[in-house]
Amino acid sequence: MTGESCHMVIRARARAILIPLALYAATGLTVAYFLHHANIGQRGLEAKRELSVQIEQTRAELDELTRERKEWERRVALVRSDQIDRDLLEEQARMMLGRVHRNDLVILLDAGE
Repeated sequence: MTGESCHMVIRARARAILIPLALYAATGLTVAYFLHHANIGQRGLEAKRELSVQIEQTRAELDELTRERKEWERRVALVRSDQIDRDLLEEQARMMLGRVHRNDLVILLDAGE
């Protein structure tokens, strides 16, 4: 074999090895890129986990607000004119606000009694 034909054989073998190797490497890098973005990307698995946490927090907040609303609806229902005595309501309001009616008799006691 001559020197030039030997180089051609080596080049042919190198091409036969390097071209598929380059294609496998490019394919592997492309797959790695898409797997990375499927996991970490804006719409990836990590984003899905974060959204799940936000959904759970929002549901918990909704449940708490629903309970609070029901409590307020119950309180409003108690204040309706057909369900509560106005004198009792006035007395409760004065007691909570620390006010007295001008006709009330107030007796102050010592703390020790």
